[in-house]
Amino acid sequence: MLLNERGYYFVILLFGLFSVISVQKAVRDKQEGIAVTDLYYGISWFVSIASIVLLVIGLWNADLWPSEKGFYGMSFLLSLFAAIAVQKNTRDVAFIDENWK
Repeated sequence: MLLNERGYYFVILLFGLFSVISVQKAVRDKQEGIAVTDLYYGISWFVSIASIVLLVIGLWNADLWPSEKGFYGMSFLLSLFAAIAVQKNTRDVAFIDENWK
C-alpha cells in the first residue's frame, strides 16, 4: 500500500473516532438534560456516517485482496465501537465517583 493510501486510511480513522465520540457525548448529554444544539447533534451524526462511507469508497476502489478489505473494514468499525465504549465508561466512572463520595 502506498504512503498516500496509508495516510488516507489514517485520516479517515481519526475522523471517524472523533465523530463517534461526539455522537456519544451528544446522546449522553441529551439523556442527562444537558443542552445540545440540534446543529451539533446533526453534524456529529453526519460526520460519523460520512467517515464510514468514505472508508467503504476507499476500500471498494483499493487494490487489495477481499480478505484485506474485510479486515480493514472490521478493524475500523471495531475501533469506532471501542471509542464509544471508552467514552461511555469514562463518563460512567466519573458519574459514580461524583455521586458516591
